[in-house]
Amino acid sequence: MKIALLAPAGAMHRYNGSFGKSLHYAPLTLTTLAALVPEDIEAEVVIFDETADEIPLDLEADLVGITCITGTAPRCYAYADYFRKKGMKVFLGGVHPSLLPHEAKAHADVVLTGFAEFTFPQMLRDFIKGELKPFYHQDCNFTIANRPMPRRDLLNKKRYITINTVEAVRGCSYPCTFCAYPSAFGTNVYNRPIQEVVKEVEALRAKIVVFPDVNLIADKAYAKELFKALIPLKISWLGLVTSYIGVDEELIRIFAKSGCKGVLIGFESIWQSSQQYINKGVNQVQSYGELIKKLHAHGILVQGCFAFGGDDEDKSVFEKTAEMITKIKIDLPRYSILTPFPNTQLYRDLHKSGRIIEDHWAMYDVEHVVFKPAKMTVEDLEEGIVWAWKHTYSLKDIAKRLAPFNHSPWMSIPLNLGYRKYAEKFKHFTRDIMCDNSDIPIL
Repeated sequence: MKIALLAPAGAMHRYNGSFGKSLHYAPLTLTTLAALVPEDIEAEVVIFDETADEIPLDLEADLVGITCITGTAPRCYAYADYFRKKGMKVFLGGVHPSLLPHEAKAHADVVLTGFAEFTFPQMLRDFIKGELKPFYHQDCNFTIANRPMPRRDLLNKKRYITINTVEAVRGCSYPCTFCAYPSAFGTNVYNRPIQEVVKEVEALRAKIVVFPDVNLIADKAYAKELFKALIPLKISWLGLVTSYIGVDEELIRIFAKSGCKGVLIGFESIWQSSQQYINKGVNQVQSYGELIKKLHAHGILVQGCFAFGGDDEDKSVFEKTAEMITKIKIDLPRYSILTPFPNTQLYRDLHKSGRIIEDHWAMYDVEHVVFKPAKMTVEDLEEGIVWAWKHTYSLKDIAKRLAPFNHSPWMSIPLNLGYRKYAEKFKHFTRDIMCDNSDIPIL
């Protein structure tokens, strides 16, 4: 049996888009699925990640699996329709099918909702027996313990800045109204056994590791024990946390001692009222500057993510945000548009008030406007984010933020130059380009 696992990408993040190799580490979804194929099933598995390379239209497989987020849903459906009409069985999984399973089912033989560690192997056995079910749902007794090593050997290693991505924590319990994650997967937090994480990191024999988990400090006690256990390995690592890390100096010290070189933090906005609007009370705007100082003092870079479009934000938010970022020296800022994903509280609220203006899921990539803002026009929001990207990634502003280059310039400078290229191409990705899937034939 031959299994093809596909990860289609939106226009901006496709291999020929604007998201360069310097900003792109290997995802874990497809390599994890490949590792979960039962040993007693004789299967050849291939992986095609469209952020790294094209998906061949002439591939041959008995079973095609497609992982799907909201912004890639139309393209995923186009591929699914194409391969099904060529006689292949197709299954869809991921965030978007978990949010809208019946929509996804119109384009697939099978839909997997929730996490697929248990349902994917069961689906394969049913496929072999000719007893496929239309839906497979995550079991309530889910765990991420005792999981095989991801099949990194199936990746095109030359297309990523690193393939050394490792999962330790899955889930986040914060009730942010815009986040698709809890709506798709629930609010449980799953910790992987520490020795399993250590064993996998050791096996990589890598100098730098990325932990792409949505919130590494969802369980603070676990995080401390995990990174204490990683200290002897003498690695460098990057990961995602919340601003809550700033209230625990011991945790910052452990991170630094274990080799942390950078963290991504969702600051979301420089206005406290916007934190209340999206129900992200963990963020205290007045403490941002002090948090950056603490992390920099330990040699830890900060990628700060900001989402424009809260109901209290007017046109001044773009310039004020850029000014604060430069002032407190956030190493790697990233801008997005507040996006109401389906089945989230934010979507329900905006839909109820008639403010949703876009129904093509390809535009839900967090860089395009899909709703009417409260205190500015749609055009203001669109032009504002373009300005923010260009201003923040001008050479002058990069120099101001990174001076005096006293922590990890070997990392921060290439990443800033990568986002500078991204900013230069940002305006190119109009609605016509985002929604165009004409390269996938309609059979």
